[in-house]
Amino acid sequence: MTHSLVQIRDLHKTFEEGGRARSVLERVNLDITQGEFFVLLGKSGSGKSTLLNLISGIDRADSGQISINGVDVTALNERQLTLFRRDHIGIVFQFFNLIPTLTVLENITLPHELRGVSRRKSEALARVLLERVGLGSRADSFPDKLSGGEQQRVAIARALVHEPALVLADEPTGDLDEETGQHVLQLLLELTRGAGKTLVMATHNPEIVPLADRVCRIHEGQLFITAEHGLIAHSPA
Repeated sequence: MTHSLVQIRDLHKTFEEGGRARSVLERVNLDITQGEFFVLLGKSGSGKSTLLNLISGIDRADSGQISINGVDVTALNERQLTLFRRDHIGIVFQFFNLIPTLTVLENITLPHELRGVSRRKSEALARVLLERVGLGSRADSFPDKLSGGEQQRVAIARALVHEPALVLADEPTGDLDEETGQHVLQLLLELTRGAGKTLVMATHNPEIVPLADRVCRIHEGQLFITAEHGLIAHSPA
């Protein structure tokens, strides 16, 4: 039986811009189901990345509540947020965010090492993931020796190595050519859906929409859920 993994209630976020407060998200209410591929669709600056950052705890909301698997993450302090994110959330960024001084294998095992998992176990799991993303022979390479698509595949493996319940992807194909982007997207979907993970992706690419279980459009701080019959409905109040 499925349940809501992420629950967002009355979320509000503003930023200072030119000495004035600009509202980015206004009274956002949203439920995201366990195992769902949920897409946040909107143009640049619409608030997609902001919402992902609020869910992950990287940014703080002005008001409202976010619960992940029953835990109110908006009530956690910075250390608690860091530990929660480390254990329960995987993040895939547009620009890869690999550590250039670490090898591919070391980049992937880093989340496990931060959790105190033994090097032997973390390397074994990382090598399994490397094989699944087609980079089994590149374990000892450094990020600058990889193509953009290869770096993003490493970033996906890093995001999944600690088996998080929730995976957040912020424009994961935005810095890739179309063909490579499609391959990376299919790989990400295969790895998350196959393991029953919840995937929330921010994108401005409408071609991703048909692959999603549900789509939310963000416009002027408001969320609109795309219904199956093609109409747009406000997010639940």
